[in-house]
Amino acid sequence: MDGRCRALPVDWNRTGMDSPRTPNAPSPEDECVVLLHGLARSAQSMGKLATVLSARGYQVENFDYPSRRHGVAELAEIAVGGALDRCEARRPRTIHFVTHSLGGILVRYYLKHHGLAKLGRVVMLAPPNQGSEVVDQFGKLPGYGLINGPAGFELGTRAGSIPLQLGAVDYPVGVIAGTRSVNPILSTALPSPDDGKVSLARAKLEGMSDFLSMPVSHPFIMRNAAVIEQVLHFLATGAFVHNAP
Repeated sequence: MDGRCRALPVDWNRTGMDSPRTPNAPSPEDECVVLLHGLARSAQSMGKLATVLSARGYQVENFDYPSRRHGVAELAEIAVGGALDRCEARRPRTIHFVTHSLGGILVRYYLKHHGLAKLGRVVMLAPPNQGSEVVDQFGKLPGYGLINGPAGFELGTRAGSIPLQLGAVDYPVGVIAGTRSVNPILSTALPSPDDGKVSLARAKLEGMSDFLSMPVSHPFIMRNAAVIEQVLHFLATGAFVHNAP
């Protein structure tokens, strides 16, 4: 499942995929995609993804949630539960998720404790699925809690790590992890390769359907055109394009 890819050609005006959708799959108009941003970010950071998904015909719920005010358990109810309520109001046949960083952990936490009959596919961008050493090494510094809130302390690799308590997934998940960093200070806490917040190894998840490493950094992965094209491909087919020309 591990693989690297080159940038895919992107044409935002196209309505079809480069590869056919899976047989008997509903059309995008019947599918709602929930977008969940990362820690200390906002829905605005997922805006480009929302625009592209909408242009491809998907219903989109780009949900803004107070990531620095609560722990993972409460945020999962607020963010995932709240976004699902909005999606359900549109009566979709299928509900997908595309997440950045903490957003992926919220989806894992929610689905571990709740059923979702309409669940489709999940794409996680730069998720700390096995925690991050950045929390271990920098979590005790003054101001860390002010910047990252309660959830920021729960994403480490030691005792109390929420991601390490969630176990394997049994639903379709594609993970895209970055291998470039724009934060050399935080990267000193991480085994290489890393994206400046999460190492490649700790982004992986037991039970995931597919995995890609791409030359992108943690803060900007969700805005990268090649990453977005891979997201679209996974939502449509359940797989990424490996070694694309």
